[in-house]
Amino acid sequence: MQKTTSIALVHFSKNYVEQLNRFELPEEQHQFTALPKEIAIEKVGQYPIVILSDDVPVGFFVLHATDRVKEYSSNPQAMLLTALSIDHQQQGKGYAKMAMFALADFVKQEFKECNEVVLVVNHKNIAAQNLYIKVGFVDHGVRRMGPIGEQTVLNLPL
Repeated sequence: MQKTTSIALVHFSKNYVEQLNRFELPEEQHQFTALPKEIAIEKVGQYPIVILSDDVPVGFFVLHATDRVKEYSSNPQAMLLTALSIDHQQQGKGYAKMAMFALADFVKQEFKECNEVVLVVNHKNIAAQNLYIKVGFVDHGVRRMGPIGEQTVLNLPL
């Protein structure tokens, strides 16, 4: 019998703090993203999202509806996705891919005014680039310099 894994995207709640604080990433991944415990959760216009599998947090990311979005998109209805991470113990199970495939419907449902998600990914982070392209993000050739080198701006039209 094959178990089908499913995930759910939910807004952060304090119920998840303990598990999120235990997330770990190898250094080669941590250089590209932040762990949940490193994120300021209570910021206006910032929406921390937890990726659950069987009600257990396996991943995390943040959606921004702040002025920071303007750095990457001229669309006033765009949101910025940052800090995607999957706990090291949970990697290799397809959670990031499932979460990103679920992203469009989640955003359309939870943020009805949003019609685009934008993100930046470091040019050295090939695994993440491949994931984002596979789930529908588009590379229009826009590049920015980030803290650790060139970043590719990707857009997901909703």
